[in-house]
Amino acid sequence: MSTTADNPHVHDFVAVGLGPFNLGLACLTEPIEELDGLFLESKPDFAWHPDMLLDSSTLQTPFMADLVTLADPTSPYSFLNYLKETGRLYPFYIREVFYPLRTEYNAYCRWAAARLRNVRFGQTVTRVDHDPATGHYRIRTQDAEYHARHLVLGTGTPPYIPAGCAELPGDAVHNSGYLSAKPALQRKKSITVVGSGQSAAEIYHDLLQDIDTHGYQLTWVTRSPRFFPLEYTKLTLEMTSPEYVDYFHALPEATRYRLEAGQKGLYKGIDAELINAIYDLLYQKSAAGPVDTRLLTNTALTGARYDERAASYTLRLHHEEQDRDFSLTTEGLVFATGYRYHVPDFLAPVRDRLRWDGQGRFEVARNYSIDTTGRGVFLQNAASHAHSVTSPDLGMGPYRNSVIIREMLGREHYPVEKAIAFQEFGVPAGAEEVAEA
Repeated sequence: MSTTADNPHVHDFVAVGLGPFNLGLACLTEPIEELDGLFLESKPDFAWHPDMLLDSSTLQTPFMADLVTLADPTSPYSFLNYLKETGRLYPFYIREVFYPLRTEYNAYCRWAAARLRNVRFGQTVTRVDHDPATGHYRIRTQDAEYHARHLVLGTGTPPYIPAGCAELPGDAVHNSGYLSAKPALQRKKSITVVGSGQSAAEIYHDLLQDIDTHGYQLTWVTRSPRFFPLEYTKLTLEMTSPEYVDYFHALPEATRYRLEAGQKGLYKGIDAELINAIYDLLYQKSAAGPVDTRLLTNTALTGARYDERAASYTLRLHHEEQDRDFSLTTEGLVFATGYRYHVPDFLAPVRDRLRWDGQGRFEVARNYSIDTTGRGVFLQNAASHAHSVTSPDLGMGPYRNSVIIREMLGREHYPVEKAIAFQEFGVPAGAEEVAEA
């Protein structure tokens, strides 16, 4: 098809960002002839949290929560097909563990991305405009321009550093850069890990293994009152279901935000096995004498300063239950403080075409659209305030992509489940209302 400035080629959709969710969309749309999609990623190749690919770390979801299986079990882009093609299927079978290694999952995603024809790496989107005459979006990168009827946003969430610590001098590191910083960290006399979730636990466990070799003091500071395990019971997992999305999405905005704040343990907790492994490692090392480590719960980081001469940080801390302030000095500092969504700057020209809620976040429709037409711009992840714990869940990615594909096609290509849960989340249908006295 020829393309000129006056007659540009118009894609059915352009997807910005290539994390697992948009990569799954690429795999699922690749065989659909009626959908012409293009995926733009600023990085030179696929890389999923490369500085957190610790050798022993695993996904917190089973292998069936891959890019495609829960939408299309016959897809050639499944994790099992990756294992077969790379000669690892039988070893995985004999291993009898449902949870892939994180390094293995990253390799699987790279394998899938390399087979796709509709992915463009090294393309940083700088601006998105809307042409009211055609109804199309114009997507500009540093060296190209694309046109599309729909947009799918999958730009991910940037690392979050607590308030008052973002501009700290020195070599403090967010967990997203941990492995690159690890050799320098282990040359220090003391290291402090700040954070409450899986990443903090993985880093603490990794550093604890080498504490005898390097002789540093190791501290883990968490604001949580205890080391919360990820809640992974089967009836709780039914909250990652179409019915729960229906229920949650229909709640008042204030109720959804209150629930969002209280549901972090459903997807930000620590694997119970890892918590036990940390205890076992502490017990093992303590057999030879006291271990130079501290685990501080109920402790919030309220500020920090860097002493350039001493090359150390002084952390201002607050014990929340005792309501007491204190300080801690450390040479190495790791912020395992998670990620927070940032609305991409390139959306500024089309901001008035997007819907916003009372908190200034995207008002995400049940079909994952965020634009005023209700079917033009779709959002991957970043919607726990509208779609609950299903938003970041890898297993719900194929479901969300099936819905987005249905909206763009105008018909259901992959079956979209309506009900899978045994339990009911709201007032039962047909129940009699109780009149107020």
